[in-house]
Amino acid sequence: MKLVLFKTASDALLPGLLTDRGVVDLSARVPGQGHDAMVWLIDHFDGVRGELEAAAARGPATPLESVRLAPPLPRPRKILNAIGNYWEHAQREPKPLNMFLKNPDAVIGPGDTIRLPECTQPWAFMHEAELAVVIKGPAKMVSRENWRDAVFGYSCFIDVTGRGEGRRTWAPGGIMSWIGKSFDTFAPLGPCIVTADEIPDPNNLHVQFWNDGQLRHNYNTDDMEHPVPEIVEFASMVMTLNSGDILACGTNHEGLGFVQDGETVEICIHGIGRMSLRVEDPLKRQWERGIYMGEDSTHHDAVRRHRPQAVLKPTSN
Repeated sequence: MKLVLFKTASDALLPGLLTDRGVVDLSARVPGQGHDAMVWLIDHFDGVRGELEAAAARGPATPLESVRLAPPLPRPRKILNAIGNYWEHAQREPKPLNMFLKNPDAVIGPGDTIRLPECTQPWAFMHEAELAVVIKGPAKMVSRENWRDAVFGYSCFIDVTGRGEGRRTWAPGGIMSWIGKSFDTFAPLGPCIVTADEIPDPNNLHVQFWNDGQLRHNYNTDDMEHPVPEIVEFASMVMTLNSGDILACGTNHEGLGFVQDGETVEICIHGIGRMSLRVEDPLKRQWERGIYMGEDSTHHDAVRRHRPQAVLKPTSN
């Protein structure tokens, strides 16, 4: 089942079901609007599932092209992102799982605009296409054997990232703040939440990302160094996870590239969905459009093998 929020003419965010026939309005069945309505659905899904299935099969549906979707969780209480977390076909030593918190107010959704900040530091901005795990909570100290108890479903996530000075070091020893990942609009999420029963194995999903039609990220989540059960265990050992919290599983950096003014980016995770967004930069900066494909890469022939410029300072238009 695919759950969405959609916008009305008055900008209300109503809950719905995304079906082959279009979007079925659930506002008469679900209390509240926006984020609260989606969290209610997560918490009460088992009790209303039969009613939702009937609505999906027979309820009035509006064609998708006539509906403006919103992010399915406009303001999650927490977004935890795995750092790296893909082998990327490299022969290297294992790395321990690590995560950082991303600004939940940065969430935007399908058709929205990623707005690059008007900062004077030598920053550049890149895309990272990721699988998002949607939590059903409260979940604390969940073992990897019981990880499914804490997972409601999945969505697509773009971890827009400020590089260069965006990785500011605030403490000795190279500890990074990752502050450049938390600018407003830097957390696109959507287009829907697919319930966990629809995804037999989250570590066998095909992730793709395009920039102005150019295929960039093109990988399978089976390449995760630390798979979803371990991520759930790790995050829930540190903090209580609540319904609607997001765990972003990291990205395969092969295919990494810059985003800049006027571009249209699109993410697709097969079995979940697809969404596109625009990019806007008030300063009209430009970066190399090449793509990083790793050291001595011999795979992903559909993608040109270029590295971004070593110096990330942008040039003016």
